[in-house]
Amino acid sequence: MTIRVAAVVALLAAAACTGRQVEVQTGAESAPVAAPTLRINNTLAQAVNVYVVSGGSEIFVRQVAARATADAEVRGVSPGATVTLRARQVDGRQVYERADVVLQAGVFEWRVP
Repeated sequence: MTIRVAAVVALLAAAACTGRQVEVQTGAESAPVAAPTLRINNTLAQAVNVYVVSGGSEIFVRQVAARATADAEVRGVSPGATVTLRARQVDGRQVYERADVVLQAGVFEWRVP
């Protein structure tokens, strides 16, 4: 009889340990928002560091070589935001700005200077 009791207890314990099946769902999926992109055409004989000024904060975007064109995603700025674009020569001597630029999803082209 002891073996039967042990078998029943083992069977009940195994049944109690099995988990129940749960279906997990997330909320409605939303399409990711594309970050605005800058296409910087640096016509200077020196490289520039490019920044976006938004809400009083200067956000480094990338460095663009002398007489080169480069694309850069502007992270941290929502499409439709009004910003100031700033390019500073790597030697720090000259700063170029373009104010009141509305960055939309897609590509905004800026020629420096």
